[in-house]
This record gives sequence, C-alpha cells and structure tokens, in this order.
Amino acid sequence: MNENIDPVIVLDSVQSMARLRAQDLGRIVTHIGETIDIFPVNYVVDGDGILFRTAPGSKLFELTVNADVLFQVDDHTDADAWSVIVRGRAEALETDAEVDRAERAGLRPWIPTLKRVFVRITPTTITGRAFHRDPEPERTGVAEY
Repeated sequence: MNENIDPVIVLDSVQSMARLRAQDLGRIVTHIGETIDIFPVNYVVDGDGILFRTAPGSKLFELTVNADVLFQVDDHTDADAWSVIVRGRAEALETDAEVDRAERAGLRPWIPTLKRVFVRITPTTITGRAFHRDPEPERTGVAEY
C-alpha cells in the first residue's frame, strides 16, 4: 500500500444513492431520550427517499416520538468495502396516494408477517465512504502523529 494515498474514498451523494439502490437490507437507528435503538429493515429506494414496511411496535412508536433517524447500508468483498449513512426524517405514509405509490415500489417483507405500515425516510444528508481492503501497515518504528 502506498502510504501517501488516502485509502478512504469519499462518495458523493449520487454515488452513495447508487450504492443504496444496489442493496435491499439496511439498519435504521432511532433515538428517544437516552435510548438509542437499531433495527434491520429491508428497503427500497423510491425517488430520493427510502421506503420500508413495519408493523405496530417499538420501531414505529419510536419513529412517531422522534422522526429524526440515521439509516446505514454497507457491503464488502474480499477486495473492497463501502458504507453509506443517511440522516433524515422518517414518517409513516398516511394518504391513499402515498400508500398506493409505495405498494407499486415492489417492497415485500422478508418474513411472513403482516407489515401494513409504509415508512418513508426523507434524507437531509447522505454521506458515503469506500475503500480498498489492503493489509494493515507495518507497526514497527515510530508512529507519526
């Protein structure tokens, strides 16, 4: 590895959205007071937003108390890895038009449970990073700070 080259590649929003579109499993992070939770969800990118389905329970309750969320997706191979983080607001879809559009997005639960509530995450910021997976640099010698 060339020590003069930054191993981390910053992805712009277009590159980050392309990575999001290529996957279907992510993690949503909710926050209420001192409680922070993380939930795996299958999802689909719909326009500039992210859709997932859920049922009544802690995830939906937490989103109604505080709609500010983080959404994270990543992937890796033996040679490369990447991560995208979306900061945004999550809101349950309420109108018939919103639900009809969400139904056409092709999002289906992975497990045979009824998840009748569609939730859209509207991004406020999207950041991504990618890198080539190289061996760790030598640890001998004096560390540069």
